[in-house]
Order: sequence, then structure tokens, then C-alpha cells
Amino acid sequence: MKTVATILVIFVALEHIYFLVLEMFLWTMPKGIKTFGLKSKEFAEETKVLAANQGLYNGFLASGLLFSLWKENISFILFFLGCIVIAGIYGAYSTKKVRLFYVQSIPAIIAFTIIMLNNH
Repeated sequence: MKTVATILVIFVALEHIYFLVLEMFLWTMPKGIKTFGLKSKEFAEETKVLAANQGLYNGFLASGLLFSLWKENISFILFFLGCIVIAGIYGAYSTKKVRLFYVQSIPAIIAFTIIMLNNH
């Protein structure tokens, strides 16, 4: 895989590690509340278990990408990038926050596209 594609995949994985930290550990802190536009500290406390679950899934996506890179398995890299694109689309749709699409899906779409162009 080309260097640019590898860097993009690592960037997407690092994004999802950051999402894991935000959702699992910072959800009820000012950074988490501000990042996700939560209405109150109380709401953050009430939803922290759900957020931690989301964070765990983001960690699985990141580890899947990194493992696939390590194994040099382009099919799995494309699979995990595709999962991330779909998660970003659904997240933006369900939360009515289009910014989520740009932050989550666009980097994965770019990485996916570059990999496809380099391998065909």
C-alpha cells in the first residue's frame, strides 16, 4: 500500500481512538459535554453508559484498521473504512449534525478512494 494511503488509514484510526477517549472517559467532563453539545452535566451523567458503549465500538473500528494495516490486508482495511463511512452517515442522519459526516465519513471516504485507485 502506498505511503499516502497508509497515513490516511492511520489518521482515521487515530480519530477513532480519540472518539473512544471522548466517549468513554471524557463524556461527563467539560470537553466531552462541549464536543458533543450535550444539554447539561446531568444529561451527560444519565447517558454515560451509552456513550461508553459507543466509544468501545470506535475502539474496535480503530483496532480493526490498525490490525488490518499490520497484516497488510487491503480487503479488511476497506471493510473497516466502509463501516466507518456508514457509521458517519447514520450518525449525521440520526443526530441531525452534518458535521459528524465531515469529521467521520469524509476522511474514511478519502482513504478508501485512494486505496482503490492505488490497487486497480
